[in-house]
Amino acid sequence: MILATPGPVEVPFFVQKATLGETIHHRTPEFKKILEETLSLFKKLVNLDDAVFLASSGSGAMEAAMINVVKKKALCVNAGKFGERWGKIASAWGLEFTQLCYEWNTPANVDDIMATIKSQSDIDSFFIQISESAGGLRHDVEEIARQIKQYNPEIIVVADGITAVGVEYIDTTNIDILITGSQKALMLPPGLAMLGFSQQAIKRIGDGRGFYFNLATEIKKQREFTTAFTPATTLIIALKEVLHKLIDEIGLDTLYHKTAIRHEALLKSLEAIGLQIYPTAPAKSMATIYHEDAQKIRNIMKEKYQVNIAGGQDHLKGKIFRINNMGLIEDHKMLWIVNSIEKTLDDLGVREYDATASKIFSQINKID
Repeated sequence: MILATPGPVEVPFFVQKATLGETIHHRTPEFKKILEETLSLFKKLVNLDDAVFLASSGSGAMEAAMINVVKKKALCVNAGKFGERWGKIASAWGLEFTQLCYEWNTPANVDDIMATIKSQSDIDSFFIQISESAGGLRHDVEEIARQIKQYNPEIIVVADGITAVGVEYIDTTNIDILITGSQKALMLPPGLAMLGFSQQAIKRIGDGRGFYFNLATEIKKQREFTTAFTPATTLIIALKEVLHKLIDEIGLDTLYHKTAIRHEALLKSLEAIGLQIYPTAPAKSMATIYHEDAQKIRNIMKEKYQVNIAGGQDHLKGKIFRINNMGLIEDHKMLWIVNSIEKTLDDLGVREYDATASKIFSQINKID
């Protein structure tokens, strides 16, 4: 079975191997050295001043960021299940917030955001997804962050990069907190969240808030290359190997180039067989297809062709399917996926199979 969902993604053998070593106690010089090296590599990946790792899902990092930086009011962008989560976190903690809602295929409008900030002077923090995976959407976070900082540098910009970090270059010049998780482009099992910080974010956090998710506590401890609580040692050990692979062996520029070409090939091959790309601004982390028979397509793909792709949620349940483009995906697997989708359309009587998808994919996916 090929796991082609946009998280969790398939875990490569070299990552599996890294998780199978002897368990290291987290209060030892050996693990301290590993944590120091891994934090250093992660800061290179996100190009931010500081970072911490949390033993949680990405949602834990979202909660940690929100409760530690919102002092007055948050502005949240809700264009999917994960954008919606910002408001749920704020409500759970009794934090004041305003949200701008968009259809799940529509990126946030910078003019809407700036108009809201200008009309509500108590907004001190902004929260958005870079890639909203519910609909496979890419927000123009860098431009939004630039305009926010130009208007009011004191507003803290928090970006959920869970399905963006490791997929494409992210300009963090105007981003104060960047969040990601282990089970996406970093190709680890679930259970490790990571946050990168600007110095302005650290200043805002101050003494922090909460207990387990108190970021001030973690920043202090992890600057000493230890942790406030028991860390996900195995995942951190494996993350070190992943980051060495991506940064030192492959090179981030090469990684991002290959991912972008593969994404273009994936979208063009699916459009060539008559499928409709759902988002108006597709994220490079996945392909999201709108189709009235999406559930039937998913069932045939899994049962007949041994490919597990993701569906939609809420009003998009049964209306979309999503294919992963994160991590080090072997070309032959992606070819199998697009070929299987075309065969599935033939099985459903939608169009006759003629290998168009695999031909288009192969023509575009040529790496220099």
